[in-house]
Amino acid sequence: MKIYPVAKRFFDFTLSLLGIIILLPLFLIIAMLIKFDSKGPVLFKQKRIGKNKTYFYILKFRTMRIDTPKDTPTHLLESPNKFITRIGKVLRKTSLDELPQIINILKGEMSIVGPRPALWNQYDLIKERDHYGANQISPGLTGWAQINGRDELPIEVKAQYDGEYVQRMSLFFDMVVMVKTIVNVIKREGVREGTTRQGTKEFP
Repeated sequence: MKIYPVAKRFFDFTLSLLGIIILLPLFLIIAMLIKFDSKGPVLFKQKRIGKNKTYFYILKFRTMRIDTPKDTPTHLLESPNKFITRIGKVLRKTSLDELPQIINILKGEMSIVGPRPALWNQYDLIKERDHYGANQISPGLTGWAQINGRDELPIEVKAQYDGEYVQRMSLFFDMVVMVKTIVNVIKREGVREGTTRQGTKEFP
């Protein structure tokens, strides 16, 4: 049995617990802004694929109107901007909408670093990840594919990056991914809103 996966869970639990405590005031401020800005719940829940292809519900701050088509990635919507709320645009631009996933990490449904959790109906991506063993580990808040193209990557390439992470997973590599994630968030690299060619086969 490899030692790091056990240590990784300890680090995930500890850092997510500290994160919730430290960021609680920010959580409350964002929650109030969302409620003032539009109708609907503060948190958005979506069915995703977890470790060993089990299902769980990922948590995000709601950034879109409640009449937005469900279970469809934003980059596959024809006109995503008409669904994104005013505060939602800010949250998405700064990636603050992802913060509630700290709760998923605390519960053991996710890790800080790992393949981004696929939607339950992203069948092509799930199938491709099977080839690399990427469905056998916990999905992450950020990942190797995320910092190497994110929404711009074709499914096959994204799965290859996820498989590379499985092979290279270590404390040092996780730290590299986290540092590069911070840089990419600041630079806003690899994020696209609206329909793209990639992922057109993800849904029946």
